[in-house]
Amino acid sequence: MDALDAVHTKIMESLEESKPIGQAEWTAGEVETIKDHYQLITTKPIIYLPNLSKRDYCRKKNKWLPKIKEWVDAHGGGTIIPVSVEFEQEHWDLTTAGEEAQAEFRETCKTDYCNGEGPPVKGTLPRIIKTGYKVLNMINYFTAGDTEVRAWTIYKGTLAPGAAGVIHTDFERGFIKAETCAFEDFKALCGGRPSMAGCKDAGKYRQEGRNYVVQDGDMMLFQFNVTGAKKK
Repeated sequence: MDALDAVHTKIMESLEESKPIGQAEWTAGEVETIKDHYQLITTKPIIYLPNLSKRDYCRKKNKWLPKIKEWVDAHGGGTIIPVSVEFEQEHWDLTTAGEEAQAEFRETCKTDYCNGEGPPVKGTLPRIIKTGYKVLNMINYFTAGDTEVRAWTIYKGTLAPGAAGVIHTDFERGFIKAETCAFEDFKALCGGRPSMAGCKDAGKYRQEGRNYVVQDGDMMLFQFNVTGAKKK
């Protein structure tokens, strides 16, 4: 039996047991075989988003949530984040009216459905985004210029040249070095000014080479030089 046949047999055994493929134990070689020959949804990380009414979402009560959790636990587990499309849509529709209108809407929901008790009602979208990045093993780094600030998505553990390549392949091919600091240091030390002076004075602005592992929230300035044609 060759490697592909062996992997296929294990996949079929998992499916017959109603077990998600991603929950089975695989060697590194088997994982590569699955990537090369199969497109299986159950190898992907799963986040379950039960859609609640605005009323149930605000009061954090719904009779089906325990049953949903029971089913998820029995089928391989996963993160469950209750969400209310109704709440999120009404909250989003107030975006043009400003933060004060949105805050009033959240307070109204708290009064109407929670008797004014408990913590403020908040939307779930930020949590969904953060959880999604986490389960997909992804992070962001930032670049900034005179006209815009951009967030770039990379896999956690990416080295500086690979991160530069997300912007343009020439950045990776001609990578020289990266100048960087953490956003939290910039926020704390630069006082909202478009300058790295505060970070430099505190020794938080540094130069990194090809082996630097980019961290979530890094602010990056790449230096590169491409003088010749790309090697074939």
